[in-house]
Amino acid sequence: MEVSLDTQTATTTQLLNGEAHLEARNINVWFSGKHVLADVNLQFPKNSVTALIGPSGCGKSTFIRTLDRMHELIPGAQLSGEVLFNGKDIYGPAIDPISVRLDIGMVFQKPNPFPTMTIRENVLSGLKLSGRKVRNEDSLVESCITRASLWPEVKDRLNSSAGSLSGGQQQRLCIARSLALDPEVLLMDEPCSALDPGSTRRIEATIRELSESMTVVIVTHNMQQAQRVSDQTAFFLAEEGEPGYVVEFGPTDSLFSAPNDPRTEDYVNGRFG
Repeated sequence: MEVSLDTQTATTTQLLNGEAHLEARNINVWFSGKHVLADVNLQFPKNSVTALIGPSGCGKSTFIRTLDRMHELIPGAQLSGEVLFNGKDIYGPAIDPISVRLDIGMVFQKPNPFPTMTIRENVLSGLKLSGRKVRNEDSLVESCITRASLWPEVKDRLNSSAGSLSGGQQQRLCIARSLALDPEVLLMDEPCSALDPGSTRRIEATIRELSESMTVVIVTHNMQQAQRVSDQTAFFLAEEGEPGYVVEFGPTDSLFSAPNDPRTEDYVNGRFG
C-alpha cells in the first residue's frame, strides 16, 4: 500500500495561511483489532469547506467521526494520532468528549429530527440537553432556521411536529439544531444522499453560506457536489484487505482538473468506484 504522505503534506502547506482551525495528524483507527484507517494527515483552514471523496468502504465516514470523537461510541474502537482543534488535541486526557461535540457539530446522512418534538423544540433540544441557557429562545430559533435556509417554509408552523416535514426540510432542521449550539466546525456525512435535486441544491447553498462563519467538512459520493461546494478535497482509497488512506489532498479545482495521482484521475472521471 502506497500512502502519499509527502504529497499530502506539501499540498496542505500550500493551502494554509497560518494555523489550521482543525487538523488531523497521523490518524490510525482500528475496530476490534482490524486496521481500518491508516496515517491520515489533513488540515482544515478556518471558514473553508473540505470534501472527502472516495469509494464506499475506504474510511471517509470513519475519519469524519474521529474529528469529534463520535467513533468512540462504537465498541472496540481504537485510535492513534492527534486531532488538533484550535491547536489543542481533542484526545487529550483532560478533554471531555461532550464538550468537543458542542464545538464540533455533526449532521448525519439520514435526517434524524426528534419526531415527537415540534420544529421549535427540535432546534432548542441540544441546548436543553447540554444545560446551556439562552436569553431569547424565539430569536435564536428564527436565526438558526434562517441560517439553515428553512425559515420561509416553517415560520408559520413552528409548533407542528418535525415529522410533518419533508426529507429535505428535516435535514435542514437538523442543521438548524446543530447551529443552535453555535459550533465552530460542522461535520456533514453525506447529508444529501437521500434527498431530491431541489433539496440538495438548498443544502448546498446552505453549506456555502455557513462557511462564511464556520469550518465545514463534508463526506460526499457526488463528484459534482464536491466541485460545487468545496474549497479543498481529499481522495480516500482502500485496497482489498488494507486500511483506507488518503491518496491525494489539495484545492478542489486542481484535484479535479489536474490531479497528481492517476488513481485520483480515474476516480473523479468515473472509471471506478
